[in-house]
Amino acid sequence: MQDALKKIRYQCDFCVIGGGLSGSFAALAAARMGAKVIVMQDRPMLGGNASSEIRMWVRGAKGKYNREGGMLNELEERNIARNPTLVPSLFDATLYDLLRENENIQLLMNTSCLDAKMDGNKIVSVTGWQMTTYTYITVEADYFADCSGDSILAPLTGAEYRKGRESKAAYGETLGQEKEDACTMGMSILLAARETDHPVKFTPPAFANCYPTDESFSNELGKTVHAQPRSHHIGTSRDNLWWVELGGEGDSLHDADKIRDELLRCIYGVWDHIKNQEDHGMENWDLEWVGFLPGKRETRRYVGDYVVTEHDILAGGHFEDEVAYGGWPLDDHNPYGMRQTGESNVPSIMIPVEEPYGLPLRALYSRNVENLFFAGRNISVTHAALSSTRVMGTCSVLGQAMGTAAGTAVKYHCSPRRVWEEHTKEVQKILLDAGAFLPHIKRDIHPLMLEASMNVEEQVRLSLLNGWDRPRQEGEEKGLLQTPGDALELSWDAPREIPVLRLKFDPDYSRFSVSDNAKMRVFAQKLHTGFDFAPVRPAGTVAKGFVVYADGEEIFRTEKNEQSFVKIPLHVQAQKLRILWTASYGKKVGLHSVDFLDE
Repeated sequence: MQDALKKIRYQCDFCVIGGGLSGSFAALAAARMGAKVIVMQDRPMLGGNASSEIRMWVRGAKGKYNREGGMLNELEERNIARNPTLVPSLFDATLYDLLRENENIQLLMNTSCLDAKMDGNKIVSVTGWQMTTYTYITVEADYFADCSGDSILAPLTGAEYRKGRESKAAYGETLGQEKEDACTMGMSILLAARETDHPVKFTPPAFANCYPTDESFSNELGKTVHAQPRSHHIGTSRDNLWWVELGGEGDSLHDADKIRDELLRCIYGVWDHIKNQEDHGMENWDLEWVGFLPGKRETRRYVGDYVVTEHDILAGGHFEDEVAYGGWPLDDHNPYGMRQTGESNVPSIMIPVEEPYGLPLRALYSRNVENLFFAGRNISVTHAALSSTRVMGTCSVLGQAMGTAAGTAVKYHCSPRRVWEEHTKEVQKILLDAGAFLPHIKRDIHPLMLEASMNVEEQVRLSLLNGWDRPRQEGEEKGLLQTPGDALELSWDAPREIPVLRLKFDPDYSRFSVSDNAKMRVFAQKLHTGFDFAPVRPAGTVAKGFVVYADGEEIFRTEKNEQSFVKIPLHVQAQKLRILWTASYGKKVGLHSVDFLDE
């Protein structure tokens, strides 16, 4: 009967399975390098755990100056400018628009990957089922990336993978188990609530669990080090009930629907407890939304040419092939989730990470399937390392890094392993030139910039040209502060060919000009809405308007810039450039670096 259904076949350079943040940015990175890309996404929207279906907050590296740059920053700044009240569906649309505007990307939405064809150890094609059109879609490509989180291509291609927790003997990790097991971190369902000016009653559905007291699901922390509580203080900048979690002790992949049913009983029961059991001061709060799609933390992990461990993370991850980074604590969730309580079953153990750690290119491709990349929570790491690398800020930079490596593979017609062996420095340069941050690698400054005279003090000039796009520690002077009406001037002893102008503005790492709400200063994404919520704003230090003059002639002007990273193709011959700042978003324009690119 399968033959009675419609079949379509496409061809491309690079096929990405999964349209979460890692898959979206992998596709965009490769597409911006000229590769023809198809994204096969099994949901009706992009964004994965950050989408309006799940609404998990994007989190990443800790530390004021360690927040993620590159495409994740680009997406956030677009969303701030176009969606200041942080409507979840508009976040979906912002990400969708970011990919749709690139002509090299084709999106196959509502399409679930279910088969793969192999030629030896290479993938030839994948086939998906598009449920909205009742169509089988086959994609032939030179390279494939699995950003599904669940590593769907592993069982379909024979790619080596792991599942569960390693023993202490395997890698000597503090989070290792006495004996290896198949347990994973579980999955969660979130809810969103809104404060009103009047009492709102809540009648739970019949299937909801009953939690009559806080002790019904709280844990006695005792003297357990780094244990996280089951806090349920709802508010604009308060808890998101991440600990309403189940499924890690069983099969969180194949039992996902059963686990969802139980999670729904849990989440409605927790809201019933907040509203009706004991006094939580929530009389005027209304339940606005409950997710029906759980957000997953862990299922299968691929094995690459390198397996990142807890030791790598705690030591700072100093890899020569560093292409991404993380900095979230080792945050190991109890696989039993809400099933058990008490000191021995706290919801999570969180071990601080003292510095951002690098992640290697070798952990982003399969060691036994020749043309398979991956990024997201399924990269080549141990379970202990995954407890840090799984968060979406880190997955985002992994996606951009992997997509850049895939674009490089397309360029040179070589395997992912050969990209590592022969083109790692080129991948790093492309990432850094594109505004990404690598904590252990400086950018090389263009010779044209090094030869330029500037109308600033020498200390400021050196700061603009030191190879870092951001301060590296508190109190470090970085770049240039100018008031609208001021100008930065660059000049040479003779006319030069001016290629692409690269400007990196201060995105306000304090984030106080971005949001009045603490949670939104971490990442501009909202769950609960209290009366204290205020719309987010573009960073006050970004230049909203500026004009570029070449030898006195205007060659570029914008009055609506919203991005802290800007590339402007000039391609003129000039002896002097003048950049006049015409408007900011309320503060002095902060410029962290200025440079040229040959692209």
